[in-house]
Amino acid sequence: MKLDRPVTGGPCWAELGTDDMEAAERFYTTLFGWRPETDRRAEAGGYTVAHLGDAAVAALTPLYQESQPVAWNVSFAVTDADAAARKVTEAGGTVLVGPVDVLDVGRFTVVLDPAGAAFQLWQPRSFPGAGLFNAPGSLGWVELMTRAPERAEAFYTTVFGWSVNASEHYTQWGLDGADFGGMVTMDEKFPPEVPPHWLPYFAVEDVDATTATATSAGGTVLMEPTSVPDGPRIAVLRDPRGAVFGVYLAGDEG
Repeated sequence: MKLDRPVTGGPCWAELGTDDMEAAERFYTTLFGWRPETDRRAEAGGYTVAHLGDAAVAALTPLYQESQPVAWNVSFAVTDADAAARKVTEAGGTVLVGPVDVLDVGRFTVVLDPAGAAFQLWQPRSFPGAGLFNAPGSLGWVELMTRAPERAEAFYTTVFGWSVNASEHYTQWGLDGADFGGMVTMDEKFPPEVPPHWLPYFAVEDVDATTATATSAGGTVLMEPTSVPDGPRIAVLRDPRGAVFGVYLAGDEG
């Protein structure tokens, strides 16, 4: 990711919704060395922020609705959550939650793109988002998995004004020349029950070692460590409760 801080229109946060907070804390602490801190206020609902040093890097949250899947969620920064939600609906997306205020830290909404991929809009107040990007254990790339790439391109460029850097094999999203993510077309290798989704990638010092640690901690390997031509070494993993995420070699961000 060429972005090194939260910027309007770019990814600013990754958040895991899980049905077993204790298991999630154990797994990701083992994997990334995170230090979780839970907000003990009743109105925070058990929201837990993971840190590397003093920097907030991601969050772990209980599931707040019965229909909510165990999954990682990606948030994009906006200056006005209400206006951005209107843009989403005008472009063919759907608003699921909000916009709502989150204590004094910001305002957010959960939305779907036209193909059904969920993501979040974050209007920062006291909390801008992750305090560290691209370093081992922190967010470094976000990837849209979709069965409707042309529709997705039209939607996201309309809502966020992203640039599109497309090659024969891969499409990258960017802002002002800084690429921060990409898009993969879901083909027959993806089971039909797997919905379109956003996949966060976290930087690591050693993709192969991290993959081995994940399996020993109860996770599953969905894509074995692979060196992408003209790109980083990556792997796609699933935590013990079913949330999918990627890892890549730190220093090889696009």
